[in-house]
Amino acid sequence: MRYRAVLFDLFDTLVRFDRNRLPEVRVDGRVIRSTAGQLHQAFRPFAPGVELTEFVDALTWSWQEAERARAETHREVAAPERLRLLIGRLGLEVSLLAPEAIPALLATHMRELSKAVVLPPHHAALLRELRSRHRLAVVSNFDYTPTACGILEREGIIHLFETVVVSDEVGWRKPQPVIFETALRRLGVSAGEAVHVGDRADIDVVGAQGVGMDAVWINRDASALPPGIRPPEFEIHDLEELTRIVGI
Repeated sequence: MRYRAVLFDLFDTLVRFDRNRLPEVRVDGRVIRSTAGQLHQAFRPFAPGVELTEFVDALTWSWQEAERARAETHREVAAPERLRLLIGRLGLEVSLLAPEAIPALLATHMRELSKAVVLPPHHAALLRELRSRHRLAVVSNFDYTPTACGILEREGIIHLFETVVVSDEVGWRKPQPVIFETALRRLGVSAGEAVHVGDRADIDVVGAQGVGMDAVWINRDASALPPGIRPPEFEIHDLEELTRIVGI
């Protein structure tokens, strides 16, 4: 079967997140990989009385709270909103801080997070080959569009995609239909003319099938399909196997 368009998940599909590339920080005698140390340093000019342990606890809570909201409603909690949760957890009023506080935290977190993202070399070659015959898009669950686009730009592949649709822009996360429908509308193709590629059966496969698209599940570890999920139209172990599906 040939498709006019191929939609891709971003993280752990097109690019890989390597936690070992995150900076180390020592908290209560433990060494963890996190952006927390750099974030704490960036925040100190705005709230010098906040200690590292207190900051890390609040940062962890804000992440857990954001994940809870996302899981319950599929609503995206954008990065600035999560940082406001962090500041509130510290007992501080955002409105009483200098206006540069949240931008400083945001820039620091996203800079360090981006350093932990890598693009497998063969992915770039595959995308260039695909682009010669197909229309390409990125459909990603992520809380800050500029960083997603910045990673694609840094890796020299952003020009291969006609549109990049990130959940913080539309307000909803996969598997909600709106994020897929937005990408299809921008591409000007129907669901039946497109295929979506992603590494999460519960998000990418379910979401794509929910709007009438075929789904390609990247199942690198040969995991069992979660209960209650319809099998994807295609299952692969590496992105290079996509060539036999889309007809390069």
